[in-house]
Amino acid sequence: MAHPVDVHVGKRIRHRRWLIGMTQQQLAELVGIKFQQIQKYETGANRVSASRLWDISDALSVPVSFFFEGLQDDEAPASDKAQVPDDLMGDKEALDLVRSYYAIPENQRRRLFDLARVLSDAA
Repeated sequence: MAHPVDVHVGKRIRHRRWLIGMTQQQLAELVGIKFQQIQKYETGANRVSASRLWDISDALSVPVSFFFEGLQDDEAPASDKAQVPDDLMGDKEALDLVRSYYAIPENQRRRLFDLARVLSDAA
């Protein structure tokens, strides 16, 4: 059975890879391994060694600490959990929305952000 930390790190690898639009094959090539190994990391079936996590963080342009963010979310207030799904970035629709959001020019993106904030306050 996979350790919860290994599963969490794997999900974070997958989320970041999806967010930047990288395939498992592309990440594997950058890290110097086969894509099947990336699949195993992303599911938590295999643990990621410290040196490999360092290489993956470099390939995905994030600090190593990125992969451990959210591990302590159990301490978050219940009201926050009720509003946001536990695995928001695991939702393909949410990732597509984030990608689309960042594809919008910055000035228009800021106006869209302000509109979304007003709409969420009114709900």
